[in-house]
Amino acid sequence: MHLKLPLSYYLNPDVLFLAKDLLGKVLFTEIDGSVTAGIIVETEAYFGIVDKASHAYGGRRTDRTETLYSKGGISYVYLCYGIHHLFNIVTSSEGEPHAVLIRAIEPLTGKEIMESRRNMPADKAAISSGPGSAAKALGIDRSFNKKPLNENEIWIEDHGIRYAPEEIIAGPRIGVAYAQEDALLPWRFYIKGNKYVSKPRS
Repeated sequence: MHLKLPLSYYLNPDVLFLAKDLLGKVLFTEIDGSVTAGIIVETEAYFGIVDKASHAYGGRRTDRTETLYSKGGISYVYLCYGIHHLFNIVTSSEGEPHAVLIRAIEPLTGKEIMESRRNMPADKAAISSGPGSAAKALGIDRSFNKKPLNENEIWIEDHGIRYAPEEIIAGPRIGVAYAQEDALLPWRFYIKGNKYVSKPRS
């Protein structure tokens, strides 16, 4: 039996633990009756106000970042470069703006729908490799910002998929060079050998 992760799961204050633990969990969306889902195979942790790569670094609060300060268990979706929607899971308790960026999924359910959204076959890695592609494959856009992750539009299930420690690679996050020394932190986690993981892959 597959169970939706309860909101309490997301309240864990250890965002690095959650970023690793979310690998193998299954992210679902239901849009106009169409269900799509993918296995999470790549994540990045963002460590709130002390993390130079985080939108909330230094306690920054804007209309956009306010979502990050919510209680864990809602989605934070923002537009990157004016093109890609990026889907993040807000974690920890209210006022502590931790988040996990979903960087890649392996298509599982509703592959035909994903194929039409991305205009390519589901066995092509690019369909859901990288955070913009993963969100687009699942139909996630700005309208999903602030949505709770335990209802019927977007949610995560545990299907019992587990990875051995040696199957999980930790490395520096991607595209955060502006974060200076924090750009080098090994806070990107992905499944070794999974073709849907975005590049660079070791």
